[in-house]
Amino acid sequence: MTARSHVTSHVLDATLGRPAAGIPIRLDAFREGTWSSLADRITDADGRVSDLGPARLDAGIYRVVFDTAAYFGERPAFYPEVSVAFEVGDTSEHYHIPLLLSPFAYSTYRGS
Repeated sequence: MTARSHVTSHVLDATLGRPAAGIPIRLDAFREGTWSSLADRITDADGRVSDLGPARLDAGIYRVVFDTAAYFGERPAFYPEVSVAFEVGDTSEHYHIPLLLSPFAYSTYRGS
């Protein structure tokens, strides 16, 4: 049985009404007062990253950083990046971080 990544993501472009392919995403951990990078990936054609980081994370504070400037390119957009910090409390649970994106707004929630 292959271990599943502890953290996954899915990005949808609300303006175009389709998955946001090609967005660089980074997973960071907050330890001893500083952020350190654990993994980086790029969303696939379906706007998903199914292997963002290890199969298991320790309890603690993490963040997923979406490089939206790379996605929007020359198109006008207000947010060059979106950073979503979250806390891993129960290390047996899966953490899915979806992002609904447009050039001048975004929303996120804890997915399943």
